[in-house]
Amino acid sequence: MTSEAASSVDFVSLGEIVLSAKFALFGARTRALNLTFVACLGAPVPGLAQGVEHTGMMAMTAQGDDVSAVAKDVGEACQIDVQGRPGKKFSPTHISVPSACKTLTVQLIHTGKKPKAAAGHNWVLVRESDVHATIADGLTAGPDNDWIKQGDERVIAKTAMIGGGERTSVTFDVSKLPRGTAYTYFCSFPAHAEMMRGTLSID
Repeated sequence: MTSEAASSVDFVSLGEIVLSAKFALFGARTRALNLTFVACLGAPVPGLAQGVEHTGMMAMTAQGDDVSAVAKDVGEACQIDVQGRPGKKFSPTHISVPSACKTLTVQLIHTGKKPKAAAGHNWVLVRESDVHATIADGLTAGPDNDWIKQGDERVIAKTAMIGGGERTSVTFDVSKLPRGTAYTYFCSFPAHAEMMRGTLSID
């Protein structure tokens, strides 16, 4: 083979290598874009964190913005942490209470920074069928009553209203709550209640 022919072969080989590398880089970018697109749609993506997260107070399963949690069963006294987050969101958005629980302690944690007067959070539990009327009546109760009508018998349990960085809790009897009934918890702060809600079930 002449030196001219060898140079031609080397040039072609080098060109093929560069072209292959460009296609490989393009393929990697395309796969990354596809992965990002699928993740934005909220579909499960291999290699991304899915499944169950365990904390001291609960076992949590996340899917998008919806988080389900099972209250920790410590004998007959059960416990769970609930976060009130910026953006008018609770986490978890569903609480499953084991039927063996006699009492449930809900610890509310305000993860925001705003004071109570500007963006307070509380945790109020009612039957799902009572939620709209309870919220409407609470709007006339004012901030001194945490926007909940005094003596409202529809309220099963509620915490105090708290500001950013604060915690509060409530313990109540869940043994008398019938299974199969839909329960809703919400924050009664004005303009929060329509968005800041979750569901509770006795399982």
